[in-house]
Amino acid sequence: MSQSLFHILYVENPAASAAFYEKLFGRAPLEASPTFALFALQEGIKLGLWSRQGVVPPAAAGGGGGELALAVPTPDEVDRRHGVWQRLGIAIAQAPTDLDFGRSFVGLDPDGHRLRILWLNGQ
Repeated sequence: MSQSLFHILYVENPAASAAFYEKLFGRAPLEASPTFALFALQEGIKLGLWSRQGVVPPAAAGGGGGELALAVPTPDEVDRRHGVWQRLGIAIAQAPTDLDFGRSFVGLDPDGHRLRILWLNGQ
């Protein structure tokens, strides 16, 4: 049996968040409704954007308590994506930085969820 992994972000405005991620991923959601949008990230991995007002039981307020991270193959790719995100107008919480695990930067979605692009040392 095939399984999918869903990561759900609780958002204030699913349509606005879907537009943000559509611009970021360069593709439309698999499905969209007034309270939910779903994107395929990789085979078997999906990102759901669910209206915070409709979640049962209620979700904690605010984003930023965790982050979605995407590994890229080189440190130069970290810098390239940072430039692309800046041109897209995405809020940057951390500029490209060399850390003990590698190089990364952090952007924010409209609800303050952290989106990290990283290159891991030795990968």
